[in-house]
Order: sequence, then structure tokens, then C-alpha cells
Amino acid sequence: MTVVCLESLTFGLGHLVRAADALGERLCLLTGDPAYYAYELDRLPPAALDVVQVDTFDTERVADRLGRVPELRGLISSTDTWTLVGAELTARFGLPGLDAAVLRLSRDKAAVRDRLHEAGLTRARAVDSAALPGDGPADFAKAVRKDAGLPAVVKDTAGTGSQNVWLVRDEAELDAALREASGRTLKGRLFAEPYFSGPVYSAETLSWAGRTRLLGVSSRLMSREPRFREEVTAFPVAFPPERHAELERWLDRVLAAVGYTDRFAHVEFALTATGPEVVEVNPRIGGALVGEGLCRALGVNVYEAMVECALGRRPRLMDLDPPGGPAVAFVLGYPDRPGVFTGVTGLDRLLDMPGSPAWFPVKSPGARVEHLDDSRGYAGIVYAEGPTAELATHHAVAAANALRVTTEPFPEPFPGAAGRTGGG
Repeated sequence: MTVVCLESLTFGLGHLVRAADALGERLCLLTGDPAYYAYELDRLPPAALDVVQVDTFDTERVADRLGRVPELRGLISSTDTWTLVGAELTARFGLPGLDAAVLRLSRDKAAVRDRLHEAGLTRARAVDSAALPGDGPADFAKAVRKDAGLPAVVKDTAGTGSQNVWLVRDEAELDAALREASGRTLKGRLFAEPYFSGPVYSAETLSWAGRTRLLGVSSRLMSREPRFREEVTAFPVAFPPERHAELERWLDRVLAAVGYTDRFAHVEFALTATGPEVVEVNPRIGGALVGEGLCRALGVNVYEAMVECALGRRPRLMDLDPPGGPAVAFVLGYPDRPGVFTGVTGLDRLLDMPGSPAWFPVKSPGARVEHLDDSRGYAGIVYAEGPTAELATHHAVAAANALRVTTEPFPEPFPGAAGRTGGG
């Protein structure tokens, strides 16, 4: 009996293998590049799972491989990039899963904003470039000023990892953002919404049959304006019990409004002076080390719930009183400047620091680091623990400050290289 994972987040594959084993299932990973999971695969016993290399951007090739999987029982698609492919194949093979229309909606940030506005759960609709009578930047800029107001956020309806997001606080920044956006390749289309001022958090939820359980809230410390680079995360934030209950009820309404009735969700929200405002709804478990943190802080392997959902079973975590564990925090490790990643200095110092800090590598030496304004730029993650999320954050930040992610300048192109496209 096999559960297939269509690609995966950078971390968590080991927990997923152990979860499948505990439930009597065999895990099969379909991936276009097994090297992407080297950190996790190197720490698993030989033959712990089946790894099948296939072009996962080719839906028909993936479907062909799925058709050859013995006793296929479920499909997991936990990444933004493959969410919709996974939904299509889940329906095609008659496997348990959410309605593909719900997942298409959740991957469209403008449509989610409008749906929440219709449900009275946000104070503003999206300014969607595709819905305007004109199609030029001037028409969009006019609509942003009129309907969203400044400051506003301009972004990609299907963006991930804080890519293609612009904070526009005045006319000059709005014009600059639209010029820059015109030269980008978007995964969706351009839209705008008001900028919701306040600290940003991520709610880690699990839903089944329309009921949502708030497993906890992660803090999200961001870079200085105008960038939206994620830098520090901690879990669980110690909200007072009454605020935690309020958030759980609010999240239940948010997810119900978009029809998200089952499985993990990672809901980013800003806590404004007038209450919470959704930033985006992600139909998956949180990325980076959020899943790792959930396992350690709750004291259970939350990935068992992911496998149970893929099998169409009510996850036991919905009703479990988890034993708990340490609070956790992590810091994303960015280099000071773009270039070729060469390594990390100071790792030996982690042994003498509190909180059991550890380095989780994302990039390998030789990788190009071209973008430092979003999540494409970090080379690894510093993880640490503590009795509270606040103390875990102190431990993680102190450990991260002892490290330095290093790069060297990109190599100069050799004479005559201009215009070459390869070949001998």
C-alpha cells in the first residue's frame, strides 16, 4: 500500500517517511531532482522510501508514473508550486482530497481577498489588474489609489516565498513598483490590497470535515520596510487563552469562507489595531522549519495527520492532547551580498551555545545567490529551542549572530562568451 508525495517542502521528508511507516504505508517520492532532498535523504536508512525521478512539471508523465504505483492509496502535494497539479491528479485517480476548485481559489490571493470581503472577514477587496476596464499601468495605478489607498501592497496573485511583492507608500513607490513588475515574469497576475500595519503571524491549523483546530501560532519577524523578507520565526506564540480561542474561531470562519474543510493550512495574518487581517491562506503545512517545529513543540509527529488526510481518514491529531515539548525558533541565514555560495563560518561555536542550536543547510557550495530580498536568498536555517518562544528566539538569534554565510563574486564571463548558448 503506497502513498505518493509529489515533490515536498525542503524539510520534513524524514518525518513523513516515519509517519507513513507508523500507519502501515509505503512512501514514494516523485521528484524532478532528488538532490534537492539530499539533507533529508542522507539521514534516512537505505530504502526507507521509493524515490522516482520524473519531470514533475509534466502532468502526463507524472500521471503515467502514478498509474504504475502498486496499490496507490493517497497523494500528498504540500508545495505551492505543485498544489494544482496534485489536485488534478488526485481527482483523476479518484483519491481522497479536497475539491480542486477550492485549491485553485486558495492559490489565487486576489480571489481569496474578495471571498473574505464578501464574508465580512476583511475590510477591503482586491484591486485586480485583470478586472479593470483598461489594461495599462496608469489604469491600475489609479485603481490602487482609489480602492486600496496608500500605503498598499502590490503583488503576484500566485506568488510564493515573498517574491514579487512591493510595499508602495507614496506615488513614487507605486510608479517604481509598476515599472519593476512590468519586467517580471509572474506566476499569476498583478493585484493590490491595503497594507495592514502590525506584527505578522502564521496560524498553523488542521481541519477535518469543516472543523478547524489551531495547533499554534508562529511569529514572523520581517526585514525593515519596504522589503518583505522573512528572517525569524518562533513557535508557539504565548497568546492569552481567550485570545487563542478568539483566533481559533476567526480562523474557522476564514477557512470556511474559502471552502477549505480538510488538511493542514498555514494562514499568515497581520494583527492590526482593529483585529486580525489575513495576508494569505496557504493550503499546506508551513515551510522552512515550521513542520519540524510543530513536531518538537507539540511532542508528536504531525506528519501522521498529513498521511491520514491523504488516506481520507480523520486525523487523530484533531482530538489528541499532545504531550508538548520545547518552544522553537529559527533564523534564516542570508549572505551579506549576492554571489556564489562558499559556505558558513562559525558552525563550531554552536556547540557551546544554549538552546541546542543547529544549522539546517538549504544550499550547497557553488550555488548562485542572486536575490537577497526574498526567500530565494537564504542558504540555510539556524534552529534553536527554549522553554518559551521568546527565549527560543533569543537562543536562535544569538546562534545566528555567531555565523556568517559567505559568498564570492560571480565569475567574470570569459572573452567572447557573450551570446553563447552552450555547445562544444
